[in-house]
Amino acid sequence: MTAQLSAQDALVATMIAVSAADGALSDRETDSIRRMIAVLPIFDGYDPAHLPTVAQIVFDLFEDEDGVDAMVGLVADALPGTLNETAYALACDVAAADGTVQMEELRLLEIIRHDMNVDRLVASAIERGARARHARLPG
Repeated sequence: MTAQLSAQDALVATMIAVSAADGALSDRETDSIRRMIAVLPIFDGYDPAHLPTVAQIVFDLFEDEDGVDAMVGLVADALPGTLNETAYALACDVAAADGTVQMEELRLLEIIRHDMNVDRLVASAIERGARARHARLPG
C-alpha cells in the first residue's frame, strides 16, 4: 500500500477507523465525523468529497492481517507529532458518539494512543472529555 494522506486526511482516517473498528459505521458516528469536519478549525479548507476515498483506504487496510498497524503507521507518517493528541481526541469523540464504546474500538484507541505516543494521563483526560461531551440525559 503506497497511499499517502494529507494531515487532514489522516485525522479523517483515524475517525473512520475507530468508527469501523467494531464492523459497523453507526449513523451517530458518521454524523459526528461529518459535524467535526464541518466545524473544527483543524479541518478549515478540507474538501468533504475526500471522505469516500479516505474511507476506502481504511477499509482496504483493515482487510489485511496487519492492517491496523499499517493504518496507524500511515496516519502517524502524515501527522506532525503536535497533532497526535488531536488525532486521539477525534478518535475518542467518534467512539463515544453512539453512546457505547465497543471492545474493538477500545483496542484500536489503545493502539493509537500507544503507537502515536499519547501520554497516558493526557489520554485519560481526553477520554473523560469525550465521555462528558457525548453524555445523554437519563430516560
